[in-house]
Amino acid sequence: MKIPTEVLLERYKDNVFAAAFHICKNAADADDVVQDTFLQYYLSEKCFEDEQRIRSWLLRVAINRAKDINRSFWRRNRVSLDEYTETLQFKSDDSENLFAQVMKLPEKQRIVIHLYYYEDYSVREIAEILNLSESNIKIRLMRGRKLLREALKEEWDDDE
Repeated sequence: MKIPTEVLLERYKDNVFAAAFHICKNAADADDVVQDTFLQYYLSEKCFEDEQRIRSWLLRVAINRAKDINRSFWRRNRVSLDEYTETLQFKSDDSENLFAQVMKLPEKQRIVIHLYYYEDYSVREIAEILNLSESNIKIRLMRGRKLLREALKEEWDDDE
């Protein structure tokens, strides 16, 4: 199965961008990842079983490309997270605060938290995307939740 790139771009560009942004913490780099990901799909001769496999493949490629960008020399020319966060619109102060705390997580936990909560992937699907065991994903989710709980608890304690 090979779905036209334009169709996939329309359906998944926001998902790919969000996954890349969670890793790069930079809108310009995330845009580059989106472009590179869909270009790689376009040039690929790989056939997929179904659309879900394509979506997983796109996210895996995007995550790997975002990690490559993080390691690159040009990484230091990025826009700060604070500057980008100012352009986002949140439903409430709590959701803005939660986003900020998720972005502070270590990369391993941040990626898993993003895929699980923002992309609605199951533990099994995340394990396939990241080429890790399901138990490893569960541990990363547990650690990410614990770090978020501690960070948010500290903020609530400070507000009292």
